[in-house]
Amino acid sequence: MIQETGLTVWFTGLSGAGKTTISRAVAEQLRRQGRKVEVLDGDVVREFLTKGLGFSREDRDENVRRIAFVASLLTRNGVIVLVSAISPYRQMREHVRQLIGNFVEVYVQAPLAVCEQRDVKGLYKKARAGQIKNFTGIDDPYEPPEQPEVLCPTDQETVEESVARVMRHLEVELDYPVFPQPLTVGH
Repeated sequence: MIQETGLTVWFTGLSGAGKTTISRAVAEQLRRQGRKVEVLDGDVVREFLTKGLGFSREDRDENVRRIAFVASLLTRNGVIVLVSAISPYRQMREHVRQLIGNFVEVYVQAPLAVCEQRDVKGLYKKARAGQIKNFTGIDDPYEPPEQPEVLCPTDQETVEESVARVMRHLEVELDYPVFPQPLTVGH
């Protein structure tokens, strides 16, 4: 395993935008390079860590706060943490940035209509029918990041292009080597 400084990469966007898909692909690339990586997916976290929380603003903020706490612990222990969570409110994402410190915000952007077309779980359909209340993008707002470090317009690029965009940011803009350094053998 390569020793490294921890980092949280926070993928935010509407349900169906591609957050989980991109974060898992990034994780796979980083693991192949020998990096310590942990993925915190919003759906999985809600099942195990934040079960019982609803979708009011307070509950959403508490969900993000708990994810951020776990991410901060992992980050300070040298893990690259990839968080995939809608995290709809700008103020809470800024709070997370301050808490964690070594933080990259990735806005996984797709128009609502595209997200609805991709909706394999039928959540948007249920929200439009009034069966799900406070659904982000339908009857609860999503506040897009104003200056994300990385923007992935998933309606305009492939998953591979989005992954490459994230990886380039990690390598070039943060001077964070995502490719292993060659080993030199002394004589």
